[in-house]
Amino acid sequence: MGSEANKENDAIISCENLVKIYKTDDIEVVALQGLDLEVRRGELMAIVGNSGSGKSTLLNMLGGLDKPSAGSLYIDGRNLLKFTEKDYIDYKRNVVGFVWQNNARNLIPYLTAQQNVEMPMLLKGVKERRQRARELLTKVGLEHRMTSRLDQMSGGEQQRVAIAIALANKPKILLADEPTGSVDTKTSKQILDIFKELNRTENLTIVIVTHDVKLAKHIDRVVAIRDGKASSEIIRKRSYADELNELGGFESGNEEEKEEEITTEELAVLDRSGRVQLPKEYLDSLGIKGGSKVKVELNEDAGEIVVFKSD
Repeated sequence: MGSEANKENDAIISCENLVKIYKTDDIEVVALQGLDLEVRRGELMAIVGNSGSGKSTLLNMLGGLDKPSAGSLYIDGRNLLKFTEKDYIDYKRNVVGFVWQNNARNLIPYLTAQQNVEMPMLLKGVKERRQRARELLTKVGLEHRMTSRLDQMSGGEQQRVAIAIALANKPKILLADEPTGSVDTKTSKQILDIFKELNRTENLTIVIVTHDVKLAKHIDRVVAIRDGKASSEIIRKRSYADELNELGGFESGNEEEKEEEITTEELAVLDRSGRVQLPKEYLDSLGIKGGSKVKVELNEDAGEIVVFKSD
């Protein structure tokens, strides 16, 4: 799949049969085993999965921090499997922005918020970096924290500075690794609202990686990864964009009431070979273990495939 295919379906990220294998002297670990995924340009989506599912490995490859072992990975029409070291440096400077869960990786503690945001632009030689840093901090609601240092800010404020830093060089894709993992529920919602606003106003493609499946209530598309493959997608039946339009562009009302009204649908993902991963709770309820044999029947009248436990 080349750049023309990306242009036709408007996918800014396209993974096909993506494989990542880590090798040591005595062991070989397959972190991704044939993952297929597409992310549309300007989409806000999340990737969820338990520890060891492969979601962090995928994020590292999307961010140019790790290289695929096999398969196909095109981002913004560029084939990452053919990247040189120079290509990776250019890619990380100009195409992707990263927000880490650990603020120690995002911020330099002895610098002010504004100086932290200016740093990526300083390394790139941007002349109007002071003005842009102030604009970005205002955009994330920190106009009152321009001169504050790390120890003078809360965890949520530090994470918002990290978002501003990630936006400094005008990336096309923002990657966020557990961005709400170390903050309380109220702050988590504020951070998620910032992502939604940036996605809406900047047409920025945002991919959030998390273990928190509750994000499915707030994001229109959530891809679940299990055992190194995309196993299912959770789709909000009522999109965030529809809610904004209905409210005239602003969020209002009781948040708990809104959450109760939200309905989602989980769809299993069929890979390119026709294989599908059944949800673990389904297997547990039927007493089916890995390696077991099952009976599969096609019900053409109902347009469905039925799986039975083998006797």
